[in-house]
This record gives sequence, structure tokens and C-alpha cells, in this order.
Amino acid sequence: MSNQVLLYLIGGVGAVFGVIVIIYYIISQKMNGKNTKYVAQLVEGTKKSSFSMDVFYQKFYVRIVRFPFIKRYALKLRRRLEILNLEDEFITRKQVAQIVFKALLVVIPLTALVIYITINNYLLMASLLLFEIFFLETLLEGMVDKVDNKILREQLDFFSEIRHAYHEFNMVEEAIYEVAQDDEKDVSRQAEKIYEILISDDPETELEKYYDIAPNSYLKEFAGVSYLTKEFGDRKDKDGASLYLKNLNNITQEMQLEILKRDKLDYVFQSLSMISAIPILFLDVVKAWAIGQFSFTRSFYNGTSGFLCQVGLIILTFLCYLLTRKLKDNGSVNTTVNIENPWQAKLYKNKYAKKIIDLFIPKQGTKDYRKTVQLLKDSASKLKLEWYYINRMGAGILGFVIGFAILYASHQMAIQYQFTEPTADYNLLGSMNEKQEAKAMETTEKDNYFLYKYEKNYDITIEELQEDILESEQYSDINDTEVETVVNRIWDKLQIVQSSYIKWFEVLIALVIMIVGYYLPMGLLIFQKIMRKMDMENEVMQFQTIILMLMKIERVNVEMILEWLERYANIFKEPISKCVNNYEAGPWEALEELKNDISFEQLIRIVESLQAAVEQIPIREAFDELDTERAYHQEKRKESNERMIDRKSRIGKVIGFAPMVVLFVGYLIIPLCLIGMTSMTSAFSQMSAMA
Repeated sequence: MSNQVLLYLIGGVGAVFGVIVIIYYIISQKMNGKNTKYVAQLVEGTKKSSFSMDVFYQKFYVRIVRFPFIKRYALKLRRRLEILNLEDEFITRKQVAQIVFKALLVVIPLTALVIYITINNYLLMASLLLFEIFFLETLLEGMVDKVDNKILREQLDFFSEIRHAYHEFNMVEEAIYEVAQDDEKDVSRQAEKIYEILISDDPETELEKYYDIAPNSYLKEFAGVSYLTKEFGDRKDKDGASLYLKNLNNITQEMQLEILKRDKLDYVFQSLSMISAIPILFLDVVKAWAIGQFSFTRSFYNGTSGFLCQVGLIILTFLCYLLTRKLKDNGSVNTTVNIENPWQAKLYKNKYAKKIIDLFIPKQGTKDYRKTVQLLKDSASKLKLEWYYINRMGAGILGFVIGFAILYASHQMAIQYQFTEPTADYNLLGSMNEKQEAKAMETTEKDNYFLYKYEKNYDITIEELQEDILESEQYSDINDTEVETVVNRIWDKLQIVQSSYIKWFEVLIALVIMIVGYYLPMGLLIFQKIMRKMDMENEVMQFQTIILMLMKIERVNVEMILEWLERYANIFKEPISKCVNNYEAGPWEALEELKNDISFEQLIRIVESLQAAVEQIPIREAFDELDTERAYHQEKRKESNERMIDRKSRIGKVIGFAPMVVLFVGYLIIPLCLIGMTSMTSAFSQMSAMA
């Protein structure tokens, strides 16, 4: 070994040692930071002698909330999981970190592979990265839904154990406490919370707080029924059974129907979201195959028309993916929108922006104002009116910018195509060999000399171009029969290059795209409203179950029933809330106004029964048919779920497969047919002229 090599080796080892020392210093400083100390407090008592994944996830959570892009998804997950975990900070952070870590293990290598493969094709790179975002959204949503469904399934065993414990202790709070000791189940934390509520000094107030953070309506019903039973005592039904246990059985049946509905929806939609996004992956594959098999399609796929078709397909894929995800909504914990201080609120606080935005918001009392407010209510949107119009304006501006950028890029693509594509007369089938392609590129380079020369000369005539071509070195060897062909070819190219700029009608097209973007948020709300109408019958049947549980409890009145219905309402929440607020002014009048505000026949019958219970007959007699027809309503509920799933399935398949159909029909078959027919017509015309 030479001295020089030895010196290099020693220097390399020293450099590596220095880097290790620097990394150790940085890590030691970070370990003493306040975030790390906070994590250490969270995991106090959980430390092990070996490596602990719990500690790793807590530290990983602290890191990911610092990265802007990852932070968005982490906080989005957190808002959903902290509801499921009753704001347990340690478990919430652990679950968020687990989900994000698993997602990153898939996304980071996939992103690196996409960038490496598509480094020279920016449109394909953007398409694949967009597909990755779709994949990430689907992956994260599936993981959270899995946690939510796990709790729902655990509740079945939980209620079964409650029944046995209640038989043993004959006290609601003691039965819940006994079952809550099983720390292995996530639902045990919910049981502990309900037990603390029941033994608190002000259980009614604590119960109202719990309603806001309960992960599903069935735990709300269980907590409410448990409180009423503890407060007013249990009683025997006419068949001698415990009313509390019978109500538990009713809630269990509701959960079983819900679990079956979610399983079927998951089965139907498990692949539709990805199917709607998959066509993005095959854009370049279809393009390469078509050009390889039919060379005459090169001008289409590498030109402006092919580019615009690709962009249109990407936009269609994006819209279909959004609609498919909204259609799938299976009733699990929804992602809560940040309604405290989102970017819309910050923008609206700016006095200059506020003046502009107020010009688009309809005035109070007008027909447009009432229609817009009603649409926000019917679609269950969390947006305020001014935020909704900020979204519409933002979508419109974004649509104009994207439309203008696409048109500009299409012109640049048309120019680039004239300068870079091989110039040759292709056969109808097959492709050029290397020799033919080299000759075609040589012709292109000859033509480019004149394109560069006259690109900015808009006064050039075809006669002047012909004279210059005849005097040039590039075409000094052409004969008289080839002159006209060469001149016309270069002249056509020059016309395309000189005319590739934004024209007035293209600005109008961008404005039309802006208008479409402006109305897109409204269209999404209308779609969401239509989907919610499918769940009307399901919600009314849930109302019937709630009334069935309450009507046999002593001291329950119509106002209490309305408050319970308001608590669990989703589609009909607005009119029921209005009725509850007006109840003190006059029960009959408030219920009559509620009846006028709704149009669903089954709910109208419930309201009429409530009116009868206000003045004429007891609540138990007003809803006596609910008890006698319980089995019928259960079967009807199952049949209603089947019809709802079938409708969503049919709509979802149409939307989900639309991009795939457009890819093969609109992007492959139709261009092949049209361009093939045009090429054949041109070929026959040339043959006729030669004859």
C-alpha cells in the first residue's frame, strides 16, 4: 500500500469520525429539547430495557408535525383519532405516528421510483405523483376506518358483557365499571368515561359534553339510556323483561345492521376509488403502444391534441375520485373541518379582500341567499357562507390559471413538435426502422434552418420562401418535382410555429373554465345533498328505535324525545333543532311547523304521533305500533340498507369506471379510427392524383 493511499484512508476515517461526532452533538441537543422532554413525560413508566416502539412512535410524532406537507395529514388524522380515543394524548399520538409511518414506508420509495422513471416526462411525473396523493388519501382513510370499525365491533361484546354484569349487580354504574376493567379493548376507555359521568356530581352536564366527543351514535344512546335508568330506575316490561336490557338489545340490533351495511359498502367500494385513479398510470403506456403499432398517430399523441386529451383525462380522473370518495361515506367518524380559524377566515379578515368577497355574497333576505344557505344545510357542510364563496372564487381563479397555462403549454408543445419530430411519410401500419428515422431527422434539421430563420418574420410569402429554399445549401440537390412538396411542407410548419400564441377565443375558453371552476364547489354540494337523501329512510328508522327505547321510561315527555332526536339527527337536524328552540312558545305549533318544514312521509307520521302525545294520549300509546311492529321495522331497515347500497353501487360503478372507459375509447379507439380514416383518405387522394 502506497503512502498516498494510506493518507487518503486515514483522512477518510477521520472525516467519518468527525461526522459521527457532529451527528452525536446534534442528537444530544435535540434530546434535551422541550418536545422530547414532553414525550419523556408521556411515556414515563413505559420504558423498557430494550427498544420500545411506543417511545419510537412518540418521538416520530414530534418530528412529523414539523414538516408542512406531512403535518397536514398528521393533524387531519389526529382530529379523527382523538375522537375515538377520548382525547387520550399518548394513544392518539401513537396511532397517528403508526399510520403515517406505515404510509411513508410505501410512499417514499414509490415517489423516488416515479421521479427516477419519469425524469424527462414532466406531465407523466405530475400524473403519477397525483395518483400517489390519491393512493395516500385512500390508504390513510382506510386505516382510520379500520380503527373506527374495530371499536364498533368491540361494542357488540361490550354490551353482551354488560348484560351479564347487570344481572349480577343490578346496578347500571357497577355493571359498566366491572366491564371497563378490560384494558385490552379500545371500547373500555369509553366505558370508563361513561362510568365517570354517571358517578359525577352533575351527570347531566357531563353527559352533554360526552355527546360531543363520542365516536358513534350507539355509544351516545348507551350513555343516555344508562343515565336515564340510573336516574329514574329500571322497570319491567309487560313480558317481565328488564327495560334497560331490552334497550341494550335494541341498540345491539342497530349496531349489527350498521356493521353489515359498512361491510357491504366497503366490499363494493374497496377498489372503486383506485380504479377511478388507475387510468393515470396507463396514459403513457397507451400512447407508446399506439405510436409503436400505428405510426400515423404520432402527430396526434405527441402534438397539441394528445396533450389536451391527457390533461382532460387527468381532470376527469380527479373529479371521479372525489365523487367516489363522497359516495362511499359509510357513516364512520367524519373528518372534522377546522372551523375555528381556517385560511378562509384569515383571508376574510383582510379588509381589501373582504370588500371583493362581499360583492359575490348575496344579500340577506334575497332568494339566492336563502337557496345558498339551504344548500349548505342540506349537504351538511361545515362551511360558513363567506368561506363557501371564498372557495368558489378560489376555484374559479385556479380554473382560469390552469386553463390559461394548459393552452399556453399546448402552443409550446405544437412549436416543439415541429422542431423535434422526424419528418417522413409514414405507412398506415408499423413504425420506422433506425435508418428511416435517421433520414427523417435529417430532413427535420434541414427544415429547422428555415423555421429558425423566419420564425419571427410574419411578412414572409411562400414565393420568397421557395426562392430561399432553391438558393440554400440544404436543398441544393432537389429536383423540380420535389420543390413543391418541400416548400409546402416547410410553409405549413412555419404557419403552425407563427400561429402558436394565445388568441382571443382561447382567453374566452380560459374564462369559461373559470366559470366552471366557480360553480364546481356548488356542484359538489348538490351531489352530497343527493347522496344524503338516500339515507333519509335509514335515519328515520333510527328515530323509531330511539323513540322505542324512550317511550317506556317514566317521566319521559315529548320535549325530551325531540332533544334526543336532535342529538342523533343528521339529515333532519336543522328542522328538529328549530322545533326544539320553539317548543317553549307552543308545543303543538312548534311540531306543526316541523311538519311543514319536512316532506318525508315517515317522519311526518312520527311528528303527528308526537302531536297526539302532547295533549291527547300518553307517549307509550302514541307509539304503541313501534313495539308491536318491531320485527317488521327491522326487516324494512335491512331492505332499505340493501336498496341504498345497491343505488350507491350502481352510481359508484358508473363514476369509478368512467376514466377507464374514456382512456380506452376517447384516448385510444376514437383517435385511431379518425386518424386512420383521414390517412386512408389522403393516401387514396394521392394515388388518384398520381394515376
